[in-house]
Amino acid sequence: MLEAGHSFLIGYAPARALDDGFLAGRTATGLAWLGVAGLGVVVGAYGTARVYAAVAALVEPLRDRLVRRVVERGVREADRGALSGLTQQVEIARDTFAGLVMVSRSFVFTAVGALAGLFSLAPLLLLVVLPPLAAGIGLFAATLRPLARRQEAFLAADEALADRLGAVCPGLRDITATGAQERTAAGVGSLVDAEERAARSLARFGVVRVAALALGGQLPILLLLATAPWLLRHGVTTGALVGALSYVTQSLLPALHNLLHGLGTSGSRLAVVLRRLAPDGGRGAGLGPGDGTGAAESPASTARRAPALALTSVTFAYGPASVPVVEDLDLTLPAGSHLAVVGPSGTGKSTLTALVAGLLEPRCGSVRVGGEAARGAGALARRVLIPQEAYVFTGTLAENLAHLRPDPVPEAELLAAAAAVGLWPLLEALGGPEGRVDPAALSAGERQLIALTRSHLSHAPLALLDEATCHLDPQAEERAERAFAARPGGTLVVVAHRITSARRADRVLMMDGRDTAYGTHDELVRCSARYRELVGAWTPVPH
Repeated sequence: MLEAGHSFLIGYAPARALDDGFLAGRTATGLAWLGVAGLGVVVGAYGTARVYAAVAALVEPLRDRLVRRVVERGVREADRGALSGLTQQVEIARDTFAGLVMVSRSFVFTAVGALAGLFSLAPLLLLVVLPPLAAGIGLFAATLRPLARRQEAFLAADEALADRLGAVCPGLRDITATGAQERTAAGVGSLVDAEERAARSLARFGVVRVAALALGGQLPILLLLATAPWLLRHGVTTGALVGALSYVTQSLLPALHNLLHGLGTSGSRLAVVLRRLAPDGGRGAGLGPGDGTGAAESPASTARRAPALALTSVTFAYGPASVPVVEDLDLTLPAGSHLAVVGPSGTGKSTLTALVAGLLEPRCGSVRVGGEAARGAGALARRVLIPQEAYVFTGTLAENLAHLRPDPVPEAELLAAAAAVGLWPLLEALGGPEGRVDPAALSAGERQLIALTRSHLSHAPLALLDEATCHLDPQAEERAERAFAARPGGTLVVVAHRITSARRADRVLMMDGRDTAYGTHDELVRCSARYRELVGAWTPVPH
């Protein structure tokens, strides 16, 4: 209401200052009315400041809720579209919601104050100002729906590009090894071009906003000037005419400009973004079909009966036109298994572990961990991935080792895991579990031992070692692998870089494009020429 009063005084006070003051020879009265106009500016500014604080109290909690929703979906469901959601869509929702509240509120109260002022000065002024103003608003309103469609097309193109880059960037080594650089670049380039076309189509609607603004905010100025002689002949005073120009130029035109810009880039964005960020009721594993008795089976019993890892007709490629890195792969591992994955560089071994870890999604086929979809929230607690580059953070050794446990780890359990994996010498050198860890002062092998012990302490039954022991000597590597293989009910998948890892495993998966082979070490030596060649490259030639 303070802002509406300010808008009313911005034209009414100068009109009275002219008609009742300066033009009538009463300078003091004119100055007094100008002082009232100045006071209205101060009061309006105070009202606007109060509005900003209230809008902040609305906007920031909304942003926090959206950020939590996007991060949970991205982390727990491995949704690569969350990158665009977090970097663009959440901020769009925050800014557009704030802008929508501010401009719509401002336009309503400014228009009410200005139109009331015009009516108070001379009702004839409304006949000149109101029709083009209504026409400009109507023209813009007619474009909101197609504008929203183009806004959604732009966001979809941005999500598709972010999703593709999230798949391509981690697999650059495999892409180079398979010679798929040009196809991958072409696929990514087509998505970049699609986003550019969507952005250009969206930008063209800026022309409509310019036309609506000219019709509703600038045409009334020309009409007031053109009809000034007629208005003066019909009783409109000079002060009222100047006041009307003040209303249009100082109140209605800025308010209309903010409304069109706000609704055009905020209203349509907000509707689209909130719809895309809304939680998907179809996500998650859900309940499967019953056994015919009508009784639902608990997830725990399903996990006990399901294999630790099951891949069914899995095919994956980095791009729709790229050569598949993994093609039509079937693999089933019962709980307690020990699998070594071997093969030449660039044949998809790390890609396989990323598929099992839910970081990548197969083009076709399914990946299930303990009976749960690999990219679903249910599989999150059933697997742990130890990459080649071990992550260690500054803090105590106990804090590093207990990082994957939601509950405090008893010291006796922590010490037992350190002894089993081979961390004991480093633990003593650091002064025990409470010793401080400086990641920069550790060797690559020491960092790997910390990461391995941390994963050994986790409750995840499936451990994925993606060359996680490459910086250890053969004896330390054997000790760590045997510690994981000995975990009760634990299943171990090792991307091997030494022949000894394959010899220790129950089964070996040899990946080499279409020549994938599976069996024990001895079986593959007999049946696979490619595996024999690989074993020969691994085995030192005796003097």
